[in-house]
Amino acid sequence: MSLNVTLILTTVPDAAVAQKLAADALATRLCACVTQLGAVQSSYHWRGAIETAQEIQLLFKTSSARALELERYIQAHHPYDTPEILSWQATASAAYGQWITAETQRPLHV
Repeated sequence: MSLNVTLILTTVPDAAVAQKLAADALATRLCACVTQLGAVQSSYHWRGAIETAQEIQLLFKTSSARALELERYIQAHHPYDTPEILSWQATASAAYGQWITAETQRPLHV
């Protein structure tokens, strides 16, 4: 049996921002894992010109239940005016999907 999970991709300007965004998302249980895919060169239209930038790609793995909250978190804490936030559903193995679900549960306060 497989489970659905959500993958969210973003790019950030440098390793320091990548580390902070990933660490904070993990600390708040918005994702179970963040993979730093490494340095990439992006070219894009921005304010009437074609720009090129060196960036770091991050791939967040989260549960479907936490995906929207994670997207909002990235949007609020990202240094870009218009950050790249791409989200899609993926099918995970049962064990991996269960792990993501367990790791993204909200802590219980008693």
